[in-house]
Amino acid sequence: MARVVLITGCSSGIGMETALAFSRAGDIVYASMRDTSKAAGLNAIATKEKLPLTAVTLDVTQPESFAGLVSDIVEKDGRLDVLVNNAGVLPIGAFEDTSEAQIRQTMEVNFIGPALLSQAVLPVMRAQKSGYVIMISSLSGMASKSGDAVYAASKFALEGLTEGFRNEVAHWNIKTALVEPGQYATSIFQGVKQAEETPDSAYGSLNKFLRDEVSSDTPQGLPPERLARLLVEISHSDGSRLRWAADETAERVMSAVFAQSDDERGAFLRDVGGIDWWIEGKDAPEAGDGQGKEG
Repeated sequence: MARVVLITGCSSGIGMETALAFSRAGDIVYASMRDTSKAAGLNAIATKEKLPLTAVTLDVTQPESFAGLVSDIVEKDGRLDVLVNNAGVLPIGAFEDTSEAQIRQTMEVNFIGPALLSQAVLPVMRAQKSGYVIMISSLSGMASKSGDAVYAASKFALEGLTEGFRNEVAHWNIKTALVEPGQYATSIFQGVKQAEETPDSAYGSLNKFLRDEVSSDTPQGLPPERLARLLVEISHSDGSRLRWAADETAERVMSAVFAQSDDERGAFLRDVGGIDWWIEGKDAPEAGDGQGKEG
């Protein structure tokens, strides 16, 4: 049976290639984007290849629209099996120079949008007792470097959210994954090139260096199709793995950042939380029997 998949940020880059990869695999895909006038390239390919793909309007900073879109999908196809939260923005520069508006926008797009959209699909997945929520995170979600503070904060939040609700929804056979890409050749970096200079900034030379570094590396980035293929693979996995390194760079960083393996970390968190009974569908233990442990 074909699965029904909703993907955000599909106007170009990783989102566009992911929509194509899922639909080429036989899934029914809703490729969402803020402005569907940018869907011409995607629609042309879908039409040529006769793919089960529909471009839909979705602004991840407008959560009041989420329930309606999810309802429309379920009314048409009867279910929603996979959500890929891909849409994102990337501010680069010294934290002190980052405006309040940019901080708020980054958190809205990279964290609050994915969080609330996930909430919108979970009732559907609970009812069908299956589903997969895939979050596109970042190496900056595990280790924050200079120039990445605000972006990293949004991805740290996404990581914590996903790791936290993962065991809650496992009760209904809903799976979650965090995908950690290295640098891919994608339009998310265009905003870096267009960032406004602050003439009197104390960090002027640092900001220029950071932007030049990102701009010079982007053309050599990995092709988005590679990550798209991995996302399809993840969606068919058994859900036992939380963090997925998307490339060799990500693997090196993850092995350096985490002393524990992903399995060891997951076991530790389940032990501390004391909720194995919930995941396994058993009755709650009596208070004070030692199953819930303090961190």
